Amino acid sequence: MPDLLFMVSLAGLPPMGGFVAKFYIFSAAIKAGYVWLVVLAVLNSVISVYYYLRLIVVMYMQEPAGAENQVSTAFAGQGAYAFAALLIAVAGVLGLGLFPGPVMDFALRSGVLFN
Repeated sequence: MPDLLFMVSLAGLPPMGGFVAKFYIFSAAIKAGYVWLVVLAVLNSVISVYYYLRLIVVMYMQEPAGAENQVSTAFAGQGAYAFAALLIAVAGVLGLGLFPGPVMDFALRSGVLFN
């Protein structure tokens, strides 16, 4: 199920971290006067939403064609570590989507050093 969360974040749907990232990038481009680029980027984002949601439909709402349900052994013996890494990634995606303020303040303060 975390892959669903990550795909929705890549699509840029709220309240995920991908939405916040796209929002700040698009707003900075508009402030810089690149409205045409933002229109093009938004159109590309809409197209990408179709592909991400199509992949989610294939993953969760269709039976695999000619294959049995097999359990992956990629993380055999490391289940606790894999689960911890996945939990941290999910918390990061949700945290950046719901509470972007502290990270953005840190980024803005860091950027002042380069001006």
